[in-house]
Amino acid sequence: VQLVESGGGLVQPGVSLRLSCVVSGFTFSTNSMGWFRQAPGKERDFVAAIGWSGVTAYGADSVKGRFTISRDNAKNTVYLQMNSLRPEDTAVYYCAAGLVDWPRRYSYWGQGTQVTVSS
Repeated sequence: VQLVESGGGLVQPGVSLRLSCVVSGFTFSTNSMGWFRQAPGKERDFVAAIGWSGVTAYGADSVKGRFTISRDNAKNTVYLQMNSLRPEDTAVYYCAAGLVDWPRRYSYWGQGTQVTVSS
């Protein structure tokens, strides 16, 4: 199973980014996917998850209404649309697959993509 994230970068506060995670070696369409993030010196936190049916779940209140998780089964890809980015969103963002316990526990992880929000 391979998960490859992309789309991170250095951006100013208030702008948007869309992260992508392409999955291979895995039956993507019938499995849940998750996004997590880890800020420097902090534990990895749950951001969002999407089930095979499209049901979604979100973590901290700070991302609700600003972040949206979606999936494209034809492309084996899960997305995280992040709007109105804030400096506190700075972290390495990871996607996850192989659900163990909805929505926060998974077996497989990508290598992460850095998102830095700074003026």
